[in-house]
Amino acid sequence: MQPEDLRAILHGYANHLPQPLALRGDTRRYTYAQLLAEVEQREALLRAEPEGVLALGLDNGPEALLWDLAALLSGRPCLILPPFFSPAQRAHCLEQCQVGLAVVDANFTNELEGAGFQADGTFWRKSRSGHAALPAGTAKVTYTSGTTGQPKGVCLGADALLRVAHELQTASRPTAPAHYLAVLPLAVLLENLGIYAALLAGACVTLLPQRQMGIQGASGVDWQKLLASVVLSGAQSLILVPQLLLGLVTAIERGLLSAVQFRFVAVGGARVSKDLLSRAAKVGLPVFEGYGLSECASVVCLNRPGANRPGSVGRPLPHVRVRLADDGEVEVSGSALLGYLGEPPFTGDWWPTGDLGELDADGYLHLKGRKKHQFITSFGRNVNPDWVEAELTQRGVIAQAFVHGEGLPGNLALLWPLDPQCDAQTLADAVAGANAELPDYARIRAWHRLETPFSAADGLLTTNGRLRREAILARYRGTLLELENEVKP
Repeated sequence: MQPEDLRAILHGYANHLPQPLALRGDTRRYTYAQLLAEVEQREALLRAEPEGVLALGLDNGPEALLWDLAALLSGRPCLILPPFFSPAQRAHCLEQCQVGLAVVDANFTNELEGAGFQADGTFWRKSRSGHAALPAGTAKVTYTSGTTGQPKGVCLGADALLRVAHELQTASRPTAPAHYLAVLPLAVLLENLGIYAALLAGACVTLLPQRQMGIQGASGVDWQKLLASVVLSGAQSLILVPQLLLGLVTAIERGLLSAVQFRFVAVGGARVSKDLLSRAAKVGLPVFEGYGLSECASVVCLNRPGANRPGSVGRPLPHVRVRLADDGEVEVSGSALLGYLGEPPFTGDWWPTGDLGELDADGYLHLKGRKKHQFITSFGRNVNPDWVEAELTQRGVIAQAFVHGEGLPGNLALLWPLDPQCDAQTLADAVAGANAELPDYARIRAWHRLETPFSAADGLLTTNGRLRREAILARYRGTLLELENEVKP
């Protein structure tokens, strides 16, 4: 699918569905006809500008989507600045992409001024002597947070992006969700494509500022605000990460809202524990787990109505092939990046994902964690900490968990509770509950309660909340050595 195909679909809805809403913000609403008119007006402005990457520094809302679609239809590469990155990381993105044209809100003006941009009506501008060496056909540059301080720019083509959006729309079609609520920042590629999928389906997209939604930074959530937004929007479809799914399931269990309004809830971005999936099913929440990565246009596999196997991440999308290397690494063909910014274009057939997995007899993919995170116990058993950490943190008691067991007879954990006032017995019960679902070689034998949570500020988390494992090992080496004495035979 190409941008002109998307334009044709939007024109079709504008002509045949002139009244139903396409987009709702906190104060503004657009029918499909109005949405298309606004997008094409911005497209005309972009076509009048010199070539180069457009940077968007806008909070979630109609303006962010209108400019994003305008860039896509105009053939201009677009970079959405992640709000969960540090200012230094965003400055790196702007510089590496050689951005000379930007549209930002007040939250980003100081950063752009510091980077040498000047306001000029609609746009912020900066003179450039050249352009970034983007692979031919780049429509979107999305940055991975990685596990080091310097993010990498993933360059993707419009055909790859829109093909995934089309398949997401096809997957949800049997349940016919008519109202989609964007929960994650638009800078998260999965959310970006989820919105495209909703528009391809002719649904109504609700796109509210993150603070109004109760989303604060990489991991903070005001649950009262978020649940109120979910109810008031009439959302029938969402894309969530596991911790947000945990909050939604818990709220339904407590009777704060009903599962009846939901038709299709996709979850991805990290491993989902079997316990959480079981709880979701018990309350009647239609949850469909998927898997992907930015380098493969965000989605590779997805469970769907009529083809849902909890505990797996689903079957590959129709245009994607998946195979396993000799060591179990998942490799993907049919949906790869054009290349990393500043590196040679990717010309291979198979992309090594860095994830370990198994394919069952029916073609469902079961993930076993990150290849580089895997450790080997003193009994020779391979353990991936991502798996164990998911079991620990998705039960509503433990907010953060770090698991270590390299060369040890039993696994160790550093834990931070969801409630800082949580007593030791409650934490112990949560660990015991997770252990009950794990095989003996993966269970936690000793744990330590942290005095403060891991954070990006202290260098122990990436800016979007992932553990910096080497930094944690270095910081807590003494604590872990003390725990080792508890598990030695």
